[in-house]
Amino acid sequence: MRLVGFVQVLLLLALGAYLLLVALENPATVRLPLPLGQGELVVSVGSTVALSMALGAAYAALLLLPPLWVAGQRRRRAVRERQALEGRLAAALQARLGTLPSAPEQALEPR
Repeated sequence: MRLVGFVQVLLLLALGAYLLLVALENPATVRLPLPLGQGELVVSVGSTVALSMALGAAYAALLLLPPLWVAGQRRRRAVRERQALEGRLAAALQARLGTLPSAPEQALEPR
């Protein structure tokens, strides 16, 4: 789990460095180089900010999903264990009630 956090921090730092470099080189329009040197994409600063915000939201989701996933699994396991325990207790109670002798009817009537 520490490796995932380390990779996420490295990705965040790389993204921040890339955005800083682009902002310093291109104040009005932004030229985003495409992967593998296949040209560049010219967009406005607003579009670049929206893109970086979307990437930040995706990064935050990557940070939040593993703990939420583990909590969901833990909750499902607790529900499953509780249902199994309730079933065992109900079966034990039914078996116990089935083996008890019935009380005489005279003992039930008040004197």
